[in-house]
Amino acid sequence: MSHPIDIHVGKRLKQIRTLRRMSQTDVAKRLNLSFQQIQKYEIGSNRIAASRLFELSRILDVPTSYFFEGAAEVESLPRRDNGLDIVNALAAIEDEKIKSRIVTFIEDVSGLTVSRRAS
Repeated sequence: MSHPIDIHVGKRLKQIRTLRRMSQTDVAKRLNLSFQQIQKYEIGSNRIAASRLFELSRILDVPTSYFFEGAAEVESLPRRDNGLDIVNALAAIEDEKIKSRIVTFIEDVSGLTVSRRAS
């Protein structure tokens, strides 16, 4: 799962790239990357290293701080609850013994007991 700041920085990259009327390919060529890498940056699935962010600021003619403008509001947003992901992953486990051990572990860590139906 992408960090909210990485997503924010990616959106800012896409915004300024579009305003500068540059394609992903244009930016990628200047960085010796593939346009797919720029796509990954823009959706936040890949983090942009500080040195790369510095290069992008030069190419797009913005201060590096541009990419973080408005980030304080993003950081204050509540984090996504991963509970549903855990439930889906647990449901995908076919071995009932392993599944039972994982449930027991979760109960121990959380201090809660999950009601189980009789098998």
